[in-house]
Amino acid sequence: MIHATYLRYELLRTFRNRRFMIFSLAFPTILLLLIGSSNRHASLDGISFPLYFMTGMASWGAMVAMISSGARISSERQVGWTRQLRITPLSTSGYFIAKIVCGYALSLLSLAVIYLAGTSLGVHLEAQQWATMTLLILIGLIPFAVIGIMFGHLLKPDTIGPAVGGLTALFAVLGGAWGPISKSATFTDIVKGIPSYWLVQAGKSSLSPSGWWPPEAWFVIAVWSVAAGGLAVFVYRRDTLRI
Repeated sequence: MIHATYLRYELLRTFRNRRFMIFSLAFPTILLLLIGSSNRHASLDGISFPLYFMTGMASWGAMVAMISSGARISSERQVGWTRQLRITPLSTSGYFIAKIVCGYALSLLSLAVIYLAGTSLGVHLEAQQWATMTLLILIGLIPFAVIGIMFGHLLKPDTIGPAVGGLTALFAVLGGAWGPISKSATFTDIVKGIPSYWLVQAGKSSLSPSGWWPPEAWFVIAVWSVAAGGLAVFVYRRDTLRI
């Protein structure tokens, strides 16, 4: 019961956070409509520009929404709320599951809004392709969920905002959310090693015969998730010993 109550409280709190609603919803959607409308008949990376750019903006917004859970953790640490929660029946796993669920809820809202904007620009996919693209993006967000938790226990509230903004912008740029930044084969091989690249490629992958990422994408997501998870556990344990 305590877990359901806490999750409900967190969901209400999440959707009342205007700052992250703006950065995960408004900015990507506005950019998509402004840039996509003037390039709706162009193509990029072998697919229509509106589809490519829609996936890029969806990936960026979803990353911001997911990592923003760290900001809530950081704020709770500063005021001593996490310490109080440790003496309640709420388990540690329940606490983190609630944060991740809230991140996914906000990410799904971001995806829905950006998908609607994309369809207004002429993006037309079959139901299975929409579902596959969404599923790939949600799977690709796993390492970012863990990074958000790590940031929450590593950074203070006044520094986590710029850190989240800078990191997600860097991931988005390198991943090609605004378009490939280099045609070099060597550079492409390098950026294939970051999860944001495969988030952006989810739209293209959904159109392929298999409908899925290639095996290397799953490997990259798995490695990043495990590595970030290990760092998050270390940072959490260190932070717990301090307070």
